[in-house]
Amino acid sequence: MTHFLFDGDDTASVTILLAHGAGASMDSPSMTATAKALAAAGFQVARFEFHYMAVRRYGHRKPPPRAETVNPEYVKAILDLRAKGVTGKLIIGGKSMGGRVASMVADEMYAKGEIAGLICLGYPFHPPGRPEQLRTKHLLDLKTPTLIFQGTRDEFGIKEEVATYGLSSAIKVIWLEDGDHDLKPRKAISGFSTGDHLKTVAETTKAWAERPHRSSS
Repeated sequence: MTHFLFDGDDTASVTILLAHGAGASMDSPSMTATAKALAAAGFQVARFEFHYMAVRRYGHRKPPPRAETVNPEYVKAILDLRAKGVTGKLIIGGKSMGGRVASMVADEMYAKGEIAGLICLGYPFHPPGRPEQLRTKHLLDLKTPTLIFQGTRDEFGIKEEVATYGLSSAIKVIWLEDGDHDLKPRKAISGFSTGDHLKTVAETTKAWAERPHRSSS
């Protein structure tokens, strides 16, 4: 059974399932702050770890695998979350690699009525410094309603690049001013704090989730 960290009200009508990025655990400061912000907006938030990250807690230093190889672990997390009694609308997503993995399983789960949407926090459109190595093929015809929150100085994909990708019309990209790959802005330059951007993430997701998408069972 997948181990989850929960935030928010367990009677919330919408639950958000989040996976971590390639290098930081589910309880990293960034993931925790994001979960708290979403919980404050009225969601129940469940976080989980892929196996390679979970075993690091026991001294086994495994490198991140190829993202697509952990797709089955994400599907299992969805099923395990339901097995724990979480009902109602479910949105999946994650930080960086976690969001990418969620995006690769989203359409299958959406078609089955298991999920209602997808949110990606700092999507890794390409490796830093290698804009030609795109990770977008499956995003061109994605059917799942999707929000991508991206910082304007994210080295994994900036606004000018993303505008040329021809992403599916199901995807809405929300740009956060001066945010880096962790959505963190430089307050002295932008006037925004990380908390400001996380509040935008939470409030935007709340308004979007309340729109009539397909219900999940």
